Amino acid sequence: MQLEKIISISGKPGLFKLVSQLRNGFIIEDVTNKKKVSIGNSSQVSLLDNIAMFTFDKEVPLFEVFENIAKNYDYKETISHKSSEAELKEFMSASLPNYDTERVYVSDIKKLAQWYNTLHKAGYITPESFVKAESETVEGEAAEEINVEKEAPKKAPKAEKPATPKVKASTGAKAATKSTHRKMG
Repeated sequence: MQLEKIISISGKPGLFKLVSQLRNGFIIEDVTNKKKVSIGNSSQVSLLDNIAMFTFDKEVPLFEVFENIAKNYDYKETISHKSSEAELKEFMSASLPNYDTERVYVSDIKKLAQWYNTLHKAGYITPESFVKAESETVEGEAAEEINVEKEAPKKAPKAEKPATPKVKASTGAKAATKSTHRKMG
């Protein structure tokens, strides 16, 4: 899936792709101009993959909302984030019909439209963008299991404390903010 390593950085406009991990940070690439820069571990980074939007009965992952928008707009650009409040709410109702109108603010809808259009211009919004290959998932799970087995002996605490295996943080996991999910709204 092309969209898995897309991040937002607090205080920086735009969206970025995680390129690689450094000892004290990450190399990122701006999705629009492809310019690469490094950021430190102290940057507040949110993986778009970890963001969800509120509905009245559950939280819907942001990429599912992007997929709904893409299908509604035939994988073309959507309304501007500078549209009127009424137009933005209508756009949101079409994209996520059961969205929680109390917890999803107009500012969230603006960010959603802006991010979608940014990803569209960068070539990330295509029918293939939302297809998750089974082999990717299986390989990813196998890699996580291997990391757990490799790290457990190396990180084993002293005898007084119970041994707890540590999972080596992948680029995505380390880039996530302190909470596992960031909610829009």
